[in-house]
Amino acid sequence: MSYPSKIDAHYRVDTQPDLQYFKIISWNLLRKVGASPYDVAYLVNTHQPELLLMQEATEEMNILPQLIGGYYSRFPLPGRIHGVACWSPYPFKAPPSTYTLPKGALIKRVAQLIDYGKFWIANVHLSHGQILNRRQLQVLSDYLPDCAAVLGDYNLVGPVMLPGFNDVGPRVPTHKMINILPIRLDRCLVRGMECIDKQVLSRSSSDHRPIMVTLRPL
Repeated sequence: MSYPSKIDAHYRVDTQPDLQYFKIISWNLLRKVGASPYDVAYLVNTHQPELLLMQEATEEMNILPQLIGGYYSRFPLPGRIHGVACWSPYPFKAPPSTYTLPKGALIKRVAQLIDYGKFWIANVHLSHGQILNRRQLQVLSDYLPDCAAVLGDYNLVGPVMLPGFNDVGPRVPTHKMINILPIRLDRCLVRGMECIDKQVLSRSSSDHRPIMVTLRPL
């Protein structure tokens, strides 16, 4: 497999696109031993999203702008080597920020927020506790505007049941628990938006398969 040293020139632009349709990829990279920056660069060059969301991104991912240009932001989880990160070929309307989620016994969690004016995108890596991760979603939903999408690794089994939000992501497994049981951990919930297209991509060297959705604000 060959990797790009830079993204194609026609894809490097300095202004935001028409946001009528918005393609987003979300991928848990599997910290340290999973997807490399070159795997991520290949994914971007192949599918050309408007926004890439990453979970378990280490500082190794900080070279992405050198590989593919664009704009990048990463927030490590408190006390961890990994965290949530995002990349876009377009400049962000405002610098991505974080929102502190209810914490678990071991790991403090934050959501990464990207403000596009018409809508917000939240990048999450939620806790494993099935009551706690649902509480984290509820608290986050109360903070988000009416038009928003929440993507990432939910670590959640079964229905989400988040009032006002629709689960529009691919309905196929994205991870194998203990490498045996296929489950759908990677999800996309939206409010004030609709999903035009959705699919699951190859997991490459991670233990999660990326999800890709195309959204349209209503």
